[in-house]
Amino acid sequence: MQKVGARMRALVTGATGFLGSQILRQLLAAGHEAVVLYRSERKLSALAGMRFDAIQGDLFAADALERACAGCDLVIHTAAKADYWKDDDREALWRINVDGTRKLLSAAKAAAVRRVIFTSSASTVGILPGTDAADESEPFNLPPERFWYAYTKVKAEEAVAEFLAGGLDVVTLNPSVIIGPGDMNAISGSFILETARLQWLLPMSRGGLSVIDVRDVARAHVNAIERGRSGERYILTTANLTYREWYRLIAAGCGVRPPIVALPNRLLEPTARLIELARALGLTTPMDANQTRLGGDHIYFDGSKARRELFKPEIDIEASARDTYEWYRRNGYIKRGLLTRLIGLI
Repeated sequence: MQKVGARMRALVTGATGFLGSQILRQLLAAGHEAVVLYRSERKLSALAGMRFDAIQGDLFAADALERACAGCDLVIHTAAKADYWKDDDREALWRINVDGTRKLLSAAKAAAVRRVIFTSSASTVGILPGTDAADESEPFNLPPERFWYAYTKVKAEEAVAEFLAGGLDVVTLNPSVIIGPGDMNAISGSFILETARLQWLLPMSRGGLSVIDVRDVARAHVNAIERGRSGERYILTTANLTYREWYRLIAAGCGVRPPIVALPNRLLEPTARLIELARALGLTTPMDANQTRLGGDHIYFDGSKARRELFKPEIDIEASARDTYEWYRRNGYIKRGLLTRLIGLI
């Protein structure tokens, strides 16, 4: 897409969510107009103070999608079912992430939208052995049943490829684990909440993860409007950290002692089986069995392509963790119950 430097009109799906609301805020700050497709009036409260046109509906409401796309230069598609730590409802994950993406792309093409920015996930990139960081060239290499959320995103990217072949201009962004203020559903914010609650008693695994602040992810989306190359994928990440480094950083932001117990990799499979048993009995667990199994891997990503072409991260992860904790504290998510107070005294 050629640089235009003019105000554009953009449809943002998922704008009431954690990432989508940040994208909308930065899109408006850049001088663009916005249309928001929303499901319920209640969720619009997250967008208070922002100016946009609102259309009620979802990815499966054909009339609403048609009206939302009409007259738009751009579509930024962030709407997805992203609760990857509770992988139970596979049908819903497929319907929203794969079928919903197809519906959106079809509507965008029919409306002659100039560009679509598709929010995928770094989880669609293959995991390399050891501590090597994978780039965009590494294909997804897990059995689908081991990470169903990621597999639905892989299939959504295949849908993108089909529409690209049909002439639709699409840029795909693949963020790693996203943290930052405003994560009302505690998608990745659960790391911060659990550290604040259990402190040094929180068990951790021996692998590692790749992390980025939500505000940097949003900036990459806005920059991709003009800088992204059609048909390309861009991994978005700021830092690759071992879980020990990650939890020390979070604990510092929360003002508590960091976790000290690292589970040996040999215990991950028995723990995963206990989680499967618990879920079979109808119990809720903070993480699913397959995510537990991945805890011993260093799931690291190389974001150099995005840094060259789209943006350079501005928010370091320590500041991001601190900002996330402060947002949770101000909004009443941090509960200092008896257990938390006792742990802090030991």
